[in-house]
Amino acid sequence: MNEFNEFVIAFAVTFIGLFVLVPITLGLAQLFGLYTIVEERKCKVYVLFGKVIGQLDEPGLHMLFPKLGMRALIVNFSGRCYTLDMALDQSYLRSQAVNSEEGAPMGIGVWYEMYISNPVAYLFKNADPRGSLAANVGNSTVRCLSNMKLADMLENRHAMSLTVRTQVSPLSEEWGYKLGSVYIRKVHFRDLGMTQQIEAKVVNRLRQVTSAIKQDGANQVSIITSTAERQAAIEFAKAGAMRPQIVGVALEKISQDPEIADTMFQILETQNIIDGKAEITLVPRNQQFLGSIMAAQANASMGAPVRAT
Repeated sequence: MNEFNEFVIAFAVTFIGLFVLVPITLGLAQLFGLYTIVEERKCKVYVLFGKVIGQLDEPGLHMLFPKLGMRALIVNFSGRCYTLDMALDQSYLRSQAVNSEEGAPMGIGVWYEMYISNPVAYLFKNADPRGSLAANVGNSTVRCLSNMKLADMLENRHAMSLTVRTQVSPLSEEWGYKLGSVYIRKVHFRDLGMTQQIEAKVVNRLRQVTSAIKQDGANQVSIITSTAERQAAIEFAKAGAMRPQIVGVALEKISQDPEIADTMFQILETQNIIDGKAEITLVPRNQQFLGSIMAAQANASMGAPVRAT
């Protein structure tokens, strides 16, 4: 039983020490300025009686006595600690109003990156450095990109982005902001009527191009068809001209043998009779009267020629 009581007491003391006393001790140590922890991409600026006495921008655990001296004990009570985010930030300005050289009202969208490069200047040189940077970027965009040719404004975005960044960077660094990439993301027409007119012109042009393509295709098909028909007609004419010559040569060779010629003409005659679809009635010999009667009946009923043998 005594061992169990000792285990319970040791467990309770350990629990209280780890989860109660240690957090309280560390909190008091931070409160009295013994140490502080700086997170990644963060910066702490210590101000005492209106004067900056220290700046910590390296992530990790920092002991304040070697950096601030005895002022570390009262800085959290009589001074102030500013925690700044040093990470890269982004912003986008929509439809900055500019006019082209031709007088067209244009809108330009500017996307840019920035981060805090000088925490002290960021805190005390400008009451609203982020808003001032946005205004500076917008003013530089309007000042540098106005009166450009419309074609250059619609095509050369890289050069426009470089121009805006060059104009903004020196001023932004004075306020503790470092400007990163600048990109002209969108260029558009601000006048709705002009946009509709351009759309109508583009649609009409597309229709004209489509009609021209269709007409050219139809012309090409007509040329190909007429060429093919002409070549076919020439070949058929050549074949028609050569047919009598071929038949004449064949008949000349056949006529050299009378027996073959007679046989061939009998075959042709028989073939013509078969192709003519005439009805043939076989009548016994010496029955010419019967044959005449049947031929007369056939002529009266069908009007087809009848041959009686």
